[in-house]
Amino acid sequence: MALNHISRLCESVDASVRFYVKALGFVLIHRPPALDFSGAWLFNYGVGIHLVQRDDARRAPDVRPETELDPMDNHVSFQCEDMGAMERRLQEMRIRDPDGFMIEICNCENLELVPAGALGGLRLPRDRHNPPVRMAAGAAE
Repeated sequence: MALNHISRLCESVDASVRFYVKALGFVLIHRPPALDFSGAWLFNYGVGIHLVQRDDARRAPDVRPETELDPMDNHVSFQCEDMGAMERRLQEMRIRDPDGFMIEICNCENLELVPAGALGGLRLPRDRHNPPVRMAAGAAE
C-alpha cells in the first residue's frame, strides 16, 4: 500500500496551484470532468494533491498565524535530496501554502527507524473505515 493523494480545501485554487507548481515542482494533471466542484489535481514525487475550492466559510480549516509552527498541526511532508536548495526556495515563498498550511521538507533517510515492537505496549485503534479483509476459505490457495 502507498499514499495516493492528499486533498486540501483552498481559499483560492489558482493561488495554491501556483505555489505547489513553483515552490515544489508539482505539475497539473487531468481532473475528471464529472467532478461538479471547482478544483485542480497536481502530481509529483509519486503523490497527488487534490485542491478543492472552498465555497463555505464554515468549512475553513483552523490555521495558525504565520509566526507559529507546531509539528502537531495538519501539514504535508515532502522528501527531498538537497535540503539547502529546497530551504532557499521555500524561504523565498514562505514555509506555508497560500491557505496557511505548514509545509514540511525532510530528508527522512537520515531518521533513525524504530521498529513498532520497540514502542512497548502502544496499541493503535483499528481503522474503522478499512476493516481487515477476510478471505473466503481456499481463496489463498
